[in-house]
Amino acid sequence: MRIVRIALPFLVVLLAGTMVVAASSGRYLHVRVSNPGQHQQVRINVPLAFAEKVIPAISSGQLRDGKVHLGHLSASSVNLKMILEALKTAPEGEFVAVQENDSDVRVAKEHGQLIVHVVDRGSKDKEKVDVTIPWDVALALSSDTDGDQINVEAAIKVLENAGDITLVAVSGPEETVRIWIDSNSAAE
Repeated sequence: MRIVRIALPFLVVLLAGTMVVAASSGRYLHVRVSNPGQHQQVRINVPLAFAEKVIPAISSGQLRDGKVHLGHLSASSVNLKMILEALKTAPEGEFVAVQENDSDVRVAKEHGQLIVHVVDRGSKDKEKVDVTIPWDVALALSSDTDGDQINVEAAIKVLENAGDITLVAVSGPEETVRIWIDSNSAAE
């Protein structure tokens, strides 16, 4: 009974805080992973305002202080921020296109967004990956970072103003993944 008296006020504050954050944010980050063959589906629906507050509180694995350490990325001779700024002001168009018998890769700037499109026809999986990143989000990912980090907290703040957008779509014969932002509290 003593534990209930101690835990109950904490749970009420936590629940009230979660409800306030959820009510104040009209934008949600959704992740859906589907594997119909295994009858598995994972759906995550998180208010961006909640994610923005929680991400800096997590220090686990490669995530620390709202930033993700990318491993052995060496950017000491490359100024990522300057490159992104140059790309942001560059005219729209296709920057990279590689077409081979078993794969296609395309990187372009379209409608103020970085577009990456990859099709792998060579393996038995025949996967397709589409990534769409608004330039403001790309700039936020590289803000206030060391050479081998991305700033997830800053990107989440910018995503509040990004509009409804699919950020990542991956499809293969066994599994599909979709990550998107919209104002619905539940996944479609």
